[in-house]
Amino acid sequence: MSRIDDLIAEHCPDGVEFKRLGDIVRIKNGKDHKSLGDGEFPVYGSGGIMRYADTYAYNKPSVLIPRKGSLGNLFFVDVPFWTVDTIFYTEINEAQVCPKYLYYFLTTVGLGEMNQAGGVPSQTQSVLNELKIPIPCPDNPKKSLEIQAEIARILDAFTELTAELTAELTAELTARKKQYNYYRDQLLSFEEGEVEWKTLGDVCDFKNGFAFKSNLFKDTGLPIVRITNINGSGVDMADVKYFDPSDYKENTQSYAIDSGDILIAMSGATTGKIGCFNSNITAYLNQRVGKFIPKSNALNNRYLYHFLLSKTDAIYVLAGGGAQPNLSSKVLMEKILIPIPYANDSTKSTAEQKRIANILDKLDTLTNSITEGLPREIELRQKQYEYYRGLLLSFPNPEVAKA
Repeated sequence: MSRIDDLIAEHCPDGVEFKRLGDIVRIKNGKDHKSLGDGEFPVYGSGGIMRYADTYAYNKPSVLIPRKGSLGNLFFVDVPFWTVDTIFYTEINEAQVCPKYLYYFLTTVGLGEMNQAGGVPSQTQSVLNELKIPIPCPDNPKKSLEIQAEIARILDAFTELTAELTAELTAELTARKKQYNYYRDQLLSFEEGEVEWKTLGDVCDFKNGFAFKSNLFKDTGLPIVRITNINGSGVDMADVKYFDPSDYKENTQSYAIDSGDILIAMSGATTGKIGCFNSNITAYLNQRVGKFIPKSNALNNRYLYHFLLSKTDAIYVLAGGGAQPNLSSKVLMEKILIPIPYANDSTKSTAEQKRIANILDKLDTLTNSITEGLPREIELRQKQYEYYRGLLLSFPNPEVAKA
């Protein structure tokens, strides 16, 4: 950034001039695309590229600004393109402003929060035209464009680096999950005769949840675990509802969940997802959340947990799949078979289950630490990018200073 600082200090001792967006660009409406044939030119809506057509509306660098929908979802396009009526395009006066510089600056002004209508978020040309754009060295167009281009170049590099890091971190996260799944499946695969296959109902009891009334949910009290809290590896208590036992005649204590209990979502978007409840507090089962209860110490609870994780897809099939999957506890306990090693020797069986569970616990801990750490790292990189973008595009506004 010292290069930019030097340029501004040398050629712009008075800082920058803030110009109306409407003075440096012409904002144009998009048009319907249905009559266009298929071709090579991208057709943009507020969500991005919709298709490719044989005709373009504009063939110079442009910033596309949504008119409807996701108002902060800007695009920079430097190839011929077409836009539909949900997104504006800009004809930019390149003698005054570098198109890429303009794009980056507009990403910082909070267009996503500038909704001008009720219902579907909407934007208007009149509001956009009044946005103030900082133009360095307005009396020296050559130097002004040089500074703008340098800012755009640095932000291009930051953008590319951030995208590369995000892709690498995401790939690492995917690889670790696959690694855990591979070793889990290997450890839970047995040769014929090595194990005895039993139904879940042979080795477990199953507890269905209670029909807590949503109109009686509280902001404080005793926590309720709902199907939305089951995330496939644990129980997410970030968005939890509460209840007051005095609101119910029934004995809700029988629906208590303790640390280590294995839960399953029985319907909705998370159908078949398994979660192990790990908390020092006692929570309570909501309807359509089930709890597995080993019938004896002959079944290792963690072995059961890892086995159920390996059967998520099969359980989902039992629920019927589709838009409204719904799992029957009776079908679940009768149809899913669990391998019990050394079934005729309880001591040897529990030792083998524990050995397998311990290995998978270690892999699970490693995978979850990466699962939690990598998204935070990705978020950190994005914030770092936004921070430096803000520094590069922050100029003192004389009008604000005077006020």
